[in-house]
Amino acid sequence: SACEKGSEWIQSLQVLSVVAHREVASDAISFNAAIAACEKGCKWQQAVKLFRVIGQRSLGFDSTSFGAVMSAYEKANEWEKAYQLFKVMVQSRAELDTVTFNAAISACEKAGEWERALQFLSSMAGEGLEPDTITFSAAISACEKGGEWKKTFQLLNVMAQSKVEPNTFTLNAAISACEKGG
Repeated sequence: SACEKGSEWIQSLQVLSVVAHREVASDAISFNAAIAACEKGCKWQQAVKLFRVIGQRSLGFDSTSFGAVMSAYEKANEWEKAYQLFKVMVQSRAELDTVTFNAAISACEKAGEWERALQFLSSMAGEGLEPDTITFSAAISACEKGGEWKKTFQLLNVMAQSKVEPNTFTLNAAISACEKGG
């Protein structure tokens, strides 16, 4: 986890390797920390490999595992893979949370897939989850990239009704959408 915070993905993998060779029991938490370090270090292929090891060792995937790999896909502009992984998460009945939805919406945002981002946003209510500033910011940015300035304002209104505070990123995306919309 200390390696993860410093994006020291190589050290994180070395620690995990030492644990494996000394036959110390590693669990999903250890792998999740290494996956997160790889995600922060923009090593999405390595994050996916570690995710697969969790499955091979039957350690049990959780929302942290899924969210970190989806974020790695998002940073690599692999939104389709993030979307497919989200579907796997739903099919496996893993617990969905705001963080995993944020990762999926952010992946759509990076690809300009505003419609899919809004589908994820609307799905959150069905899961009993409340969108946060990150959720709305990513959805607004997706609409901005898609040239959907009217949707941007609709989302800002929903955000205000939900009593979620916008941040600088949210407002910049909305302003940019206005510029593009004429």
